[in-house]
Amino acid sequence: MAEATGALVPTSCQGLEAVALAGPRGTRLVVARQGAQALSWTSADGRERLYLSPRAVTDGRPPVRGGIPVCFPQFAALGTLPKHGFLRTVAWDVVTHRAGTDYALVTLATADTPATRALWPHAFRAELTLMLEADRLDLELCIANPGTQAFMFTGALHTYLRVNDVGRVAIDGLQGLSYRDAADGDRVKDEMPPTLAVAGEVDRVYRNVTHPLRLLADDGLVVGSQGFADVVVWNPGPVRGASFADLPPDGYRHFLCVEAACADTPATVAPGGEWYGRQSLVVPA
Repeated sequence: MAEATGALVPTSCQGLEAVALAGPRGTRLVVARQGAQALSWTSADGRERLYLSPRAVTDGRPPVRGGIPVCFPQFAALGTLPKHGFLRTVAWDVVTHRAGTDYALVTLATADTPATRALWPHAFRAELTLMLEADRLDLELCIANPGTQAFMFTGALHTYLRVNDVGRVAIDGLQGLSYRDAADGDRVKDEMPPTLAVAGEVDRVYRNVTHPLRLLADDGLVVGSQGFADVVVWNPGPVRGASFADLPPDGYRHFLCVEAACADTPATVAPGGEWYGRQSLVVPA
């Protein structure tokens, strides 16, 4: 028997402590307490929409390969902190969940500790709200500054979208945008073709993305964001992918990361202020 919309139950996923949220029309979301990381999103058609590596290390120490990691307060290795910051490896708590006839949501939160302040000397509070509807998943990240000095951060919702074959995927909506190509010496380029085809390693930070993107593969998932200035498109390709111990040899073929990000464009949070960023994943009708 299907769980009622809004039911939130403890579960585990590949050994990770998690909660499962039941959404409308049989949709389901699994979120780990480590990092508030979405690990699984099943849409109303019964399809798994997120990629979680079957070799992901889930003992609570290193980051988990797949799902939707929260990167904060540093994107990638662009600074002195651990790669992608520290929020994806700390424990978050469920602070609320609720539902209506056509949605269900859960909010998790975490805050600074002596350990985080030893790495990054700022007080903060982070909340991630994940909302399920029949045809979409919305994630809203709130970063609050309870301190007396402004801080800047970079970060992302590092979304691993599951695809049948990344070599047959293209992205529509990037034409005319400039991007930093991390796979080509961080050269800044302009996107000229009408669509981006994924061939080999792709590691690009697109700047000032203001409209939704569409995956031209499978059923054409639409990816949108608000508040985040950049979009990162990443896939390691076969050569670099083979160097990841937590990824199967052909694992790179089954995902494409399309990330709402403040990567090249840092965000600033004033004392007593809040910053919000949202990513929306929409299954077309």
